[in-house]
Amino acid sequence: MRVWIDLTNSPHVLVMRPVIERLRAEGHEVDVTARDFAQTLELCDRLGIEHTAIGHHRGGRLGAKATGLASRTAALVRWARRHHRFDIALGHGSNDVTLAAALLRIPSSTMFDYEWAAVQHNVNCRLAAAVVVPEAIPPERLDRYGAAGKLRRYPGLKEEYYLSDFEPDPGVPAELGLDVSRPIVVVRTPPELALYHRFEGDVFGAVIERLRAAGEQDGLQTVALPRVAAQRAQLAAIPGFVVPERAIDAQSLIAAAELVISAGGTMNREAVALGTPVYTTFQGRLGAVDEQLIAQGRLRMLEDAAALEIPTAGGGARAPRVRRDPGALVDLLLSPLSGAGRPAGVSAATDAP
Repeated sequence: MRVWIDLTNSPHVLVMRPVIERLRAEGHEVDVTARDFAQTLELCDRLGIEHTAIGHHRGGRLGAKATGLASRTAALVRWARRHHRFDIALGHGSNDVTLAAALLRIPSSTMFDYEWAAVQHNVNCRLAAAVVVPEAIPPERLDRYGAAGKLRRYPGLKEEYYLSDFEPDPGVPAELGLDVSRPIVVVRTPPELALYHRFEGDVFGAVIERLRAAGEQDGLQTVALPRVAAQRAQLAAIPGFVVPERAIDAQSLIAAAELVISAGGTMNREAVALGTPVYTTFQGRLGAVDEQLIAQGRLRMLEDAAALEIPTAGGGARAPRVRRDPGALVDLLLSPLSGAGRPAGVSAATDAP
């Protein structure tokens, strides 16, 4: 079987890495395309994922996104036509590959875990044959996107699947010049270019100031992980902050940290999956996954920087890790091929209600 996987943002590399490995281990041919945005290409290189780089991010405005979707989709179609016909195309929130697959009459599956990205989902859910989402998202929230009858739902967090085989590298803190005897905080900036985010607000800026002061007064070590170059320049100018120049093993860093503070989503849930205490400063509309984690006490909402509890070395008690078999996600993603005519070696998936 020939599988096409498209990666458009840094987290998608992590999510799809075990899917790619599982498919290749089963003898299937997997071709990967990747967009030059954030740390996507760097992570592909670091994780040893062979890929073809196609296109780049066109900006955060709706018009720019539409232009980017049209131009990159056309580039993907041209690229795919030079290859043998694919049996299926897979993406995590990639409009580009879903649209390209539809134009090429290739069945596709899309995957996401945040339900309020309306522009993205109106494209993906209507064109994809399967929509793979966490059980935490109520199906009725996705009906308006055309997902009814296509949902393939999985328990838990996607991070619990792709981190199932992960063991922290104890050498990562030292690579960044960190002293593990002193508390470490990891900060992830807001996704300023995402349409579903309400841009960067005062809360995140106030958190940065508190961390700067704690570093100066108490020796707190803050590692800031920017998404784009403009954020990197701003954070690097803050005394005492460590701002990596390249993509790093962020999961090992999270495992070594006493606290994670993120204005996005994936890093928050990675911290939850690894048992590290975590705050969210996300200012958009909360998705069902985060609503559930907050209700369970596994994720804390930070609406006032004054409420931030600065950690000490060693921190408090850590939650136990949860590990789930990524093979379950593979089956759900391949579900459009189940039944009559399914290629040999593809396991049939059971659709969740």
